[in-house]
Amino acid sequence: MKYALVTGGSRGIGRAVCVKLAQMGYRIIINYVNNTAEAEKTLELVRQTGQDGEMLKFDVSDYRETRDAIESWESAHTEEYIEVLVNNAGIRRDNVMAFMPEEDWSRVLDITLDGFYNVTQPLLQPMLVHKFGRIINMASVSGLKGMPGQTNYSAAKGGIIAATKALAQEVARKNVTANVIAPGFIKTDMVEGLDEEILKKTIPAQRFGTPEEVAEAVGFLVSPNAGYITGNVISINGGLYT
Repeated sequence: MKYALVTGGSRGIGRAVCVKLAQMGYRIIINYVNNTAEAEKTLELVRQTGQDGEMLKFDVSDYRETRDAIESWESAHTEEYIEVLVNNAGIRRDNVMAFMPEEDWSRVLDITLDGFYNVTQPLLQPMLVHKFGRIINMASVSGLKGMPGQTNYSAAKGGIIAATKALAQEVARKNVTANVIAPGFIKTDMVEGLDEEILKKTIPAQRFGTPEEVAEAVGFLVSPNAGYITGNVISINGGLYT
């Protein structure tokens, strides 16, 4: 049995990634924090592919809660390990820096950066022991070029890009890869409140992307064909930034 853990898997890009990996034969572990109903919808979509999955509730930014959840899963699956990890959980709390509350700065960085450490670190050793693993971290065009009103989000996503590049060099000899996907404007809850009609005029492709298009890139990076690709950033933004 092959297992894949997708953080923030209950909606949007995370949901599409869960479905794609299920189609590739993985049993999916759907991480979520609060919205059980949406996580159950994702699980049903996974099952419709002919695969199965399970839900695992924990806040990636909480070190102890995350460790307890992972250790509990490992105790129940002593003969298996999680070979694919997609660090997708993240939030936006947009504001110009001059008026940004400390809570909004900290919360965005905690979920993305602390979440990356809290989830990835305990899963690395089994990957290294088995000499196979795939780690995919979800960043953003904001982490590549910076976006006004998103100093917190840009800092978090830029940090995850740098961390992935470093990690990739640490684990490559054990056949564990670490890569980043940096989406642009994708039609999910994360772009609620943005003016799509105005923004898509700034995109050469003249449209927002779909979660499924992002999931296809995840599927490729997970595949055996991508074993020589590590430490890279794949941008999916319709030509918005190259």
